[in-house]
Amino acid sequence: MSTIASPAAAPDDPCVSVVMPCLNEEQTIARCIEAAWQGIAAAGVSGEVIVSDNGSSDRSVEVARAAGARVVHCERRGYGNALRAGFAAARGAWIVMGDADLSYDFREIPRFWEEVRRGGELVMGSRLRGTIEPGAMPWLHRRVGNPALSAMVRWLFRVRVSDTHCGLRAFTRAALSRMDLRTGGMELASEIVIKAATAGLRIAEIPITLHRDGRGRPPHLRSFRDGWRHLRYMLMMAPDWLFFAPGLLCGALGAATIAALLPAPLRLGGVVLDVHTMLLGMALVLLGVHLLLLGCFVKAFTYTEHLGAGAHAAFASALRRVKLEHGLLAGGALVLFGFAGDLWLLLRWLEQGAGRLQVGITMRPAILFTTLLVAGLQVFFGAFFLSMLGISRGDYVGDYTGGG
Repeated sequence: MSTIASPAAAPDDPCVSVVMPCLNEEQTIARCIEAAWQGIAAAGVSGEVIVSDNGSSDRSVEVARAAGARVVHCERRGYGNALRAGFAAARGAWIVMGDADLSYDFREIPRFWEEVRRGGELVMGSRLRGTIEPGAMPWLHRRVGNPALSAMVRWLFRVRVSDTHCGLRAFTRAALSRMDLRTGGMELASEIVIKAATAGLRIAEIPITLHRDGRGRPPHLRSFRDGWRHLRYMLMMAPDWLFFAPGLLCGALGAATIAALLPAPLRLGGVVLDVHTMLLGMALVLLGVHLLLLGCFVKAFTYTEHLGAGAHAAFASALRRVKLEHGLLAGGALVLFGFAGDLWLLLRWLEQGAGRLQVGITMRPAILFTTLLVAGLQVFFGAFFLSMLGISRGDYVGDYTGGG
């Protein structure tokens, strides 16, 4: 067992680093730091307490130092930026993060340590499965916001975590490296869980107690603004649901509409569907192709930039077996077929004296051929763009770009 650290002499190679973001927490920071040292001592490990100051204008920095914390300064504002600065400064083999407003009790560190010893790479606290003191969480957050957003994370990323936005959590240094955190705001809470899930990390969860905020002033959290940031990040990390599912639906519905109306108008009760409905089908097909291509672009980008590499490894594997030329051939075939069809219609019109068109007859094949032409152009140029996105990661796109 490691030696117990004291505020006066934090070791150079601590076992645990406790990181607290701080923005004007003068009233509560000292008690949080004291609780953190007590938790470290109770766990029987060496440790350090890091306060990541995010531009405090009160005495938070002086108070934190006097309480035995090491203070680092983060100039870029934001909860996520402050935490990431603290993580970068941490020297421990595992890290505990928590707010500096007395809402979390750092004396629960030993419980997190036990889960880490059992193999947990990310250990989440759960307020929803634990205890929430009266007045500690607004009704809207407790009954609507947190359950809804947590349910979305579980559904989109297949992770069994009841409270994805709990601010008290622990993870190993190796897990931190694999998560490669990027966000700068409150959405960092979602990013940690999503990145851990997509990277296949072992996630554990323990019930904790959420206490009333001890600052006596409004919290930094803004319900709707920060809720939207969480939701936005989830959707961006789930291109299957944001792009592919709507794209397939639009494409299938549009193709079915064109196919049904290509031979002749269709009567449904007292309603007649004709070429105008076919035009709507054309728009749906092109929208579908556009969304599917966007989904491919996002998957390639998130993989090459390590934003969700684990989630899109199968997509990257598929690209190893696909060359740029495959996309060009597919797009070119559609363009050729569509162009040939439109050219045939033009020649027929010229042969008939370039007179008045029989819209009910000529518009049907014209819509089909033009849809194929435009969709082919989208695929053709989309293949080039997808290849360009992958140039920086030759480990999976070498064949796709036509390289070795």
